[in-house]
Amino acid sequence: MEKIYNPQDIEKKIYDFWETNGFFKPNNNSSKPAFCIMMPPPNITGSLHMGHAFQQTIMDILIRYNRMKGYNTLWQVGTDHAGIATQILVENQIYLEENKTKKNFTRDEFIKKIWNWKKKSNSVVTEQMRRLGNSVDWDREKFTLDPDISIAVKKAFIVLYKNNFIYRKKRLVHWDSKLETVISDLEVDHRLMKGKKWFIRYPILNKYSSINSNQYLVVATTRPETLLGDTAIAVNPKDKKYSCFIGQSVIVPVINRIIPIISDKYADIHKGTGCVKITPAHDFNDYRVGRSHKLPMINIFTFSGRIKCKSEIYDYKGKECDFYSSFIPLKFQKLDILSARLEIIKEITKLKFLEKIEECHITMPYNDRSGVVINPMLTDQWYLKTSELAKTAVDAVKNGSIQFIPKKYESMYFSWMENIEDWCISRQLWWGHRIPAWYDDQKNTYVGKNEKEIREEYSISKKIKLIQDKDVLDTWFSSGLWTFSTLGWPKKTKFLKTFHSTNVLVSGFDIIFFWIARMIMLTMYFVKDKNGHPEVPFKHVFITGLIRDEEGQKMSKSKGNVIDPIDMIDGISLKDLIKKRTSSLMKPSTLNKIRKDTIKQFPMGIEATGTDALRFTFSSLSSNTRDIHWDMSRLKGYRNFCNKLWNASRFVLINTKNHIFNKYCIKENMFFWNQWILVEFNETVKSYRESLDSYRFDSASNILYNFIWNIFCDWYIEFVKVIIKTGTFKEVYSTKNILLYILESLLKLAHPIIPFITETIWKNLKLNQNYKEKTIMLELFPEYNHQFSNQNVLSNMNWIIKVIIFLRNIRINMKIHPYTLLPLFIRNISIEKKIIIEANLSFFKKIAFLKSIVIESNKDDELLSIKKTIDDIEIIIPILNIVDKKIELIRLKKEIKKTELNLIRTKNKINNLDFLKFAPKKIVDQEKIKLINLNQLHLKLSQQIKIFSNLLKSKL
Repeated sequence: MEKIYNPQDIEKKIYDFWETNGFFKPNNNSSKPAFCIMMPPPNITGSLHMGHAFQQTIMDILIRYNRMKGYNTLWQVGTDHAGIATQILVENQIYLEENKTKKNFTRDEFIKKIWNWKKKSNSVVTEQMRRLGNSVDWDREKFTLDPDISIAVKKAFIVLYKNNFIYRKKRLVHWDSKLETVISDLEVDHRLMKGKKWFIRYPILNKYSSINSNQYLVVATTRPETLLGDTAIAVNPKDKKYSCFIGQSVIVPVINRIIPIISDKYADIHKGTGCVKITPAHDFNDYRVGRSHKLPMINIFTFSGRIKCKSEIYDYKGKECDFYSSFIPLKFQKLDILSARLEIIKEITKLKFLEKIEECHITMPYNDRSGVVINPMLTDQWYLKTSELAKTAVDAVKNGSIQFIPKKYESMYFSWMENIEDWCISRQLWWGHRIPAWYDDQKNTYVGKNEKEIREEYSISKKIKLIQDKDVLDTWFSSGLWTFSTLGWPKKTKFLKTFHSTNVLVSGFDIIFFWIARMIMLTMYFVKDKNGHPEVPFKHVFITGLIRDEEGQKMSKSKGNVIDPIDMIDGISLKDLIKKRTSSLMKPSTLNKIRKDTIKQFPMGIEATGTDALRFTFSSLSSNTRDIHWDMSRLKGYRNFCNKLWNASRFVLINTKNHIFNKYCIKENMFFWNQWILVEFNETVKSYRESLDSYRFDSASNILYNFIWNIFCDWYIEFVKVIIKTGTFKEVYSTKNILLYILESLLKLAHPIIPFITETIWKNLKLNQNYKEKTIMLELFPEYNHQFSNQNVLSNMNWIIKVIIFLRNIRINMKIHPYTLLPLFIRNISIEKKIIIEANLSFFKKIAFLKSIVIESNKDDELLSIKKTIDDIEIIIPILNIVDKKIELIRLKKEIKKTELNLIRTKNKINNLDFLKFAPKKIVDQEKIKLINLNQLHLKLSQQIKIFSNLLKSKL
């Protein structure tokens, strides 16, 4: 082993060794029990962020742990095509490089460009995974647009459609006018912003259908341009002020459309004016009111977010109708929404229909990806019915087939699933799984694998032209099939039979609705066991917290507080870090703040720590909290921890170079110190495994840290140094045997969390001891051994350690040289501890630097001794001939002054009649005992001062 631990020298070589030798691969013909994790496929649009690195570390710990436990493990790796995100990225790139948009290409040409980009970008993500040490089966790497995945997606769509779970309908959706596609309601970012509220008068028609200039209803709106699509005014039936108008009509200003005044509880008497304009085609609440009152729906916007030249009118079922005129005034046509708003306000002001304007705060829906305001839009979309699927998925969690960890996230899951709406699964994109549906010239719909099969199935003549639906499926639809499509479904493959259901899903709470719930619904519908019962996609769902920066802020590029995990592994200069954080900023105005904050936080850049230190930090932070604050000081601390393990291992290798290990000698005639380390390690194995089995990675890392740093390095190795130096041949041989056994076992224990350093050290042990195995990752994981369970050994050793610490503190406090031999007197010791001390007297004296040990001493000269009771056993150190008498006299005088102050305070309290009257009897009694002890201490200190004073005078 190299003298200096340098992770950059070992990590890449070790990973290449693992991957080249195929150590990550499962054995599909194995009789071992299976353990499988599906990696949530990261998007191909960028690099892995801290959340990815954190969760993938947790998954790798579980995979390595279970592989070493003897399971046939598969960690399925893959990436997601990320429909919207990828199309935006490539469109932007084409615009910058070629000054062209998507519309300059055919669909096939554009998709070909994305595939070319994907080939280059995908390697960035996979290389990062390798750097993190992910032990995935790279030969089974999947992409959500792979041919075999596409077959599974088509099959799922066709089956669901033919079983009446999928339908196409015109409904209101969240629409992105820049991307010209529907987006999920879960992807809408609601922002509170300053806005305006316009109060508009709607003239009331009397019973003779003529306008009464003095009567009108006032409506407050933040979107006055939508009045072009109004089809009713709603008032609350309990509103005494307006209920008399129910059943009458009003005139919509500007376009003079006559619309009814309807009764609906949606109109809040205490909100706004109490009257609400109903625009079913452009507001979700209005859409629900419109359907309940069977109101027509008028669409006034184009897909690009402009006013149409002619409105589209539908009945409440979404069928075209001519209930109203489609006329839109020329001055509004083709205007964007904000321009149309200004023109509408000008017009209603001119017509004297604007009553007033108020400043207000508005919750605006945005799409973070495109940066535009989302508008409700009436469009034809494909939907998946979810109520029946959701019921099965909810039951799986309620009956324990799927367990959320922590359990608190089950309520979040239930809340959404029990109020679930049908899922809009279509997107108006080119990149993605194209919907396998075709239409003839009569708008009849045919669903199937391809046009040829459809013509055969439905006996459609070649003369009839069929056109495939232009839409693609929501990315989450293909991701929802991930646990079984990657294993070969719809074929009944060996991998599907072996590894499904998978064991655990590691994910964040932010995609419980996006992905986890949908996976459960789709998997339980499509995958059945041999008895025909639905299979769950995974048995456990481990929900991690969200990694935030050290100030608790969410990490984002716009804030400039993102930390690339690779930069912590390899290090990065301040200059390069600032460049990385400030490039491609959406808001250049934040550049100076980001630069300033980065210089303050990382004045010297980020120091390289290696992968193992990063993984250990992730593990230590993996608590049950929802938010996890990143801590750079911990990362540096765990880099030191890795260095400590490296140096301790070098000590073992150097001192056991020619030692021939004999596993049969471990339990024979054990030296007490060796017996103790075996018991300690055995207890560590037990608690460590319990922590990993219960997904408490923070506890596991703390247990490992404590044993390696505090027990193995700080205590046992120090004991070993004395034994090797002064012990008998038998003691030294036995100790080296135990030393090798503990180190090798410890490396196996630590391997799942810190794989690179443990593999490197183990390889050096292998060279030393001629192990036959090729890698530590295929070794058996340490198990708890009842033969090494002995609480008395732990108790006795803990007492010895306390005594040694007490002796060390005496030396420090009294400025006694560390190697000065002290006499030790012990009283009231138990028989068991007495036997241990007497059996190991020579060693105990050497390790604690003692001149002598006297048990059951009747020495009376306690005034010149330091005495302490440790676990009911009195420890006495005579100091008369050891300490510097001048220094000790100064110390005693300081001590007696503190004692006198305590005496005054305690006496005053006891002499206080109010205290004696009102304080609880227990507290009063405690103070009285305290006074007695202080008096005794004062007397003792006075006597010691007198003795030391006389000794100094006699010398003079």
